[in-house]
Amino acid sequence: MEQLTLTTPALLFSAISLIMLAYTNRFLAYAALVRSLHDKFILSPDDNIKAQITNMQKRLQLTRIMQILGISSLLLCVLCMFLVYVEWQMLAEVVFGVALVLLILSLAYSIREIQISVKALDLHLSDMERMA
Repeated sequence: MEQLTLTTPALLFSAISLIMLAYTNRFLAYAALVRSLHDKFILSPDDNIKAQITNMQKRLQLTRIMQILGISSLLLCVLCMFLVYVEWQMLAEVVFGVALVLLILSLAYSIREIQISVKALDLHLSDMERMA
């Protein structure tokens, strides 16, 4: 394996930043949806709304995990760069490997969250089909 340089972990900065931006946008959309569901539930408690709230809780938990893993990956990339700078090569390589694993896990949780989101949209579509 070639020696790890400062530029290798730095390459992940833009990718992780874009992923975190997408996660943040998703979180903001969920916050608006939670407020809307809350208002609807207060006005008219309904099993469908309750199911949507339960679904939203799962999605928010996954989003929180995704964000924590993504930020942890970025933090470890910065730590890795510091370790390369002080010439602790072996430890830098281990830290970089852990950063990559955290990024992989973050993306895997993102896939799972997307699957749950699609199920929620399918519920809405099935409601519309029954009305039509």
